Amino acid sequence: MRIDLCICTFRRPQVVETLASVGQLRVPDGVSLRVIVVDNDDTNSARDRVTAAALSLAIPLTYLHAPGRNIAVARNACLDATAAEWVAFLDDDELAEPGWLSALVARQAETGADAVFGPSRALYAPGAPGWIAAGDFHSQSAVARRGRVETGHTCNALLRWRGAPWRAERFAPALGRSGGEDTEFFFRLGRMGARYAIAPDAVVREPVPPARLSLGWLLRRRFRVGQSYALGATTPAARAGLFATAAAKAVYCGLRAAAHPLRAERRAFWLIRATMHAGVCAGCLRMRQAVLYGG
Repeated sequence: MRIDLCICTFRRPQVVETLASVGQLRVPDGVSLRVIVVDNDDTNSARDRVTAAALSLAIPLTYLHAPGRNIAVARNACLDATAAEWVAFLDDDELAEPGWLSALVARQAETGADAVFGPSRALYAPGAPGWIAAGDFHSQSAVARRGRVETGHTCNALLRWRGAPWRAERFAPALGRSGGEDTEFFFRLGRMGARYAIAPDAVVREPVPPARLSLGWLLRRRFRVGQSYALGATTPAARAGLFATAAAKAVYCGLRAAAHPLRAERRAFWLIRATMHAGVCAGCLRMRQAVLYGG
């Protein structure tokens, strides 16, 4: 079983720590692992740090430069560079636990799924606002709706690739600066027949930087998440139905937020959910997404 682990990076020194965690992986028996790091900066700014980090790895590493300040361009460069049966994805600010890859592989073998998604657990510094840490609003996990996983994320994933019907598919560059390109990609593969599963034990950790420790950042991010989810509705009828449902949920969640004026964590929980559903409505109307990447 050949797996190429794809890591896209853009001006993040933390990629060195990510690679160090990859070096501590317990690679399952019968698995051949290679790491592909794609630098998305205008210049090859990550080359020196990545090549230096590679010296301490027992795993082969390929460094590529794919400029553009567009995460879809970087992800597509990874896919263009692989001939492996499977590709795995990890973000350049995440830390993989030693058993991460083994848990993804085991879950795939158990379910026969074409892609498996694990959770990304946030790591909060001691000075983080108490309501953010208590609510754990930065952690991510794929979810099953009505017993089915509809889409997933590239912060923690294993995807069947060589010989798959979607081998020619790529991430949409039009979404590569707003985000949500992975949500749309996996929605699209699902329509082509890909089946998904969740591996709750395949954990990666993501330290949360101070710039993200605010309600404003969380609301902007969750609004975009809602817009991305709406991309799964591909017909006018589907968008109309999703809009009506999301609008009702946004109102309900907004009312629940107003009912907790003195409890910051609960008020934020419902306000964030209301904002996500408002984002779904905006996505159904195909409103333009804000630029969140490559600035």
